[in-house]
Amino acid sequence: MESGSERLLRRREDPVRTSFLELLFDLSFVLALSQLSDVLLADLSVIGALRTLLLLAPIFWVWLSVTSSTDWYDPGTGAVRLLLGGAALGSLLMGVAVVEALDDRALMFAGAYVAVHLGRGLIVGIALRRHPLRRRILRVLTWYGVTGVLWLAGAVVPAVRVPLWLVALAVDLVGPMLGWPTARLGRTRPDELRLSGQHLAERFQQIFIISLGELILSAGLSYAQAGPSPSRTATFLLAFAGAVLIGLLYMTPAGVALAPAIDRSTPARLAVTVGYLHIVMIAGVVATAVGTELAIARPTAPAKTGALVVTVAGPTLFLVGRMLLSAAIHRRFSWPQLAALLAMPAVAVVTVELPLLVLAAATTSVLFLTAALDHTSFFAPRPSRPA
Repeated sequence: MESGSERLLRRREDPVRTSFLELLFDLSFVLALSQLSDVLLADLSVIGALRTLLLLAPIFWVWLSVTSSTDWYDPGTGAVRLLLGGAALGSLLMGVAVVEALDDRALMFAGAYVAVHLGRGLIVGIALRRHPLRRRILRVLTWYGVTGVLWLAGAVVPAVRVPLWLVALAVDLVGPMLGWPTARLGRTRPDELRLSGQHLAERFQQIFIISLGELILSAGLSYAQAGPSPSRTATFLLAFAGAVLIGLLYMTPAGVALAPAIDRSTPARLAVTVGYLHIVMIAGVVATAVGTELAIARPTAPAKTGALVVTVAGPTLFLVGRMLLSAAIHRRFSWPQLAALLAMPAVAVVTVELPLLVLAAATTSVLFLTAALDHTSFFAPRPSRPA
């Protein structure tokens, strides 16, 4: 008979399906992504973009950390259900706080982030008592306990908030790559970090679809609020086409090869790298959503610096992350995506002072050509050797 600890662990031979609670957990990020668009829209400067990225990274890291837990542990157990419910609430609170996370709601944002990570460790640590894998949880819990002090200190002391949060975020992001080395507990062994490629690839696709949903929602709401006109209708259709093209570029050909690549790779290493790249790609989608809002609201207005930069930077960021994803999976770059990256600055130069509708048409055309070339047999990456 299995002990309670053994029942918590997901067997490798068990079918890997995304549970209802995992999907519910994903929905808690809809608010956060929408609020992040507002943060960037309020400040289109470089500083504003960096602030948005500083807030996006911990939000996404909560998602990735919890998703890894549902890969290691059975979502059907009571402990993991409690973990998912608590994480969904914490993510929702981060979304509520994100617009003022660097000001009056810093403690709510940082507190929810720390609570999710420490709560996850405590729940699983208690459920795995007397099990050898409990040492892995204790290592992770120790690291998040240390960085939690930095997150909360930054929330309480505004003068050092950004530096402390940057240090804490860097430590959180690098922990899995190092195996969370901890005094008296050592470093996590590679076999303790094995992840299911099928499950994780599916979960990455689901969170990326949610980010695309934010892009489509922003376009629809902007179109509804501004009122239909020929130029706004054209811009709205371009925004929808852009969302579809981004989705196609994300999925194939590397998207369908992600699961076996994770299974072949050094345990967790490729999965963590893919997580980093998803931060970049989702940041690109958020910026694209902001550019879409600006273009639909005033399609005939000239492309000034802020609107021009964010409209071009969105697809560019996505393409950077997507090209590096192809490189991580196939060990080679996608030449159409590389050409698109070189074309985007040219688009910005050519469309300066032209209507935002023209800028939107130009960026969408680049995405269309990239997707068309990326799907041809000549440019499609050949199967890579096992990593």
